[in-house]
Amino acid sequence: MSFHFTRSATAVALALSVSLLSLPACKKKTKPTVPDSPVTPVTPTPGPVVTPPGPGTTNSLPPAPKGPFFRGPTPLGAGVRIAAEKNMQQIAIALQNYESNNGALPAGYADKTGKAGLSWRVAILPYLEQDNLFKLFKLDEPWNSEHNKKLIDKMPKQFAPPSQSTYGYTFARAFTGPGTWLPPQAQPGTPGQALKGAKIVQFTDGTTTTFLVVEAGEAVIWTNPEEIPFDPKQPLPKLGGVFESGMVAGMADGSAKFVRKGADPKAIVGAIQINDGSIVNLDN
Repeated sequence: MSFHFTRSATAVALALSVSLLSLPACKKKTKPTVPDSPVTPVTPTPGPVVTPPGPGTTNSLPPAPKGPFFRGPTPLGAGVRIAAEKNMQQIAIALQNYESNNGALPAGYADKTGKAGLSWRVAILPYLEQDNLFKLFKLDEPWNSEHNKKLIDKMPKQFAPPSQSTYGYTFARAFTGPGTWLPPQAQPGTPGQALKGAKIVQFTDGTTTTFLVVEAGEAVIWTNPEEIPFDPKQPLPKLGGVFESGMVAGMADGSAKFVRKGADPKAIVGAIQINDGSIVNLDN
């Protein structure tokens, strides 16, 4: 079947398109941002409850949230998992860009003791369009110093579960231990200077099947350099604190992947290590 247009019909269509283009653009109305409000615990609880710190409690921290936030199957159409994967992909790409500009992945910043006082999450702030926040940190002080503690509640949205407030806690954590890109720190660092992790070229097992960041089973303050301890000879730590059905992982190639609950533990162990020579299939 074919369609034929007369010259007059074409002229009418052209005139109509021109008149539409001349109309002023309409601005999309957006709802005003409403600040988070405390959640009152109820019984039974459908999801985790996080209590924010009360007024005048600058020296205390809210309790860590307990997941999972999203229970049962999460259809892609709901957008929750898509949003989580987008956040994780932005984190993975930020880590890649940091490595490209600095020669190694970030292992945080050394405080006055030479040990990691701030997390790698602080180091990648400029690569998440958070330059102004990054400049507020005192890099030679630990995450819980009187100055740096005031910045906890400014956590970027990429580190939080979609549409959830965790009051400065994040499940987005990396593994640290033998064979990971965050090996144990061998020597003290220079206070205020970045500590170095592995280089991407050391990911000889392949960047598409190696983890950079995952959703841990337990959350930590986002500025705290407390990552997931890993030992290939020990059972896997608890993972997947956001979704009941699995976890979102940021891969070394800059992609994000949903690893379903019940995935082969050997595959996860292989994906944690950057050069153990294992063949990883996370889809089974």
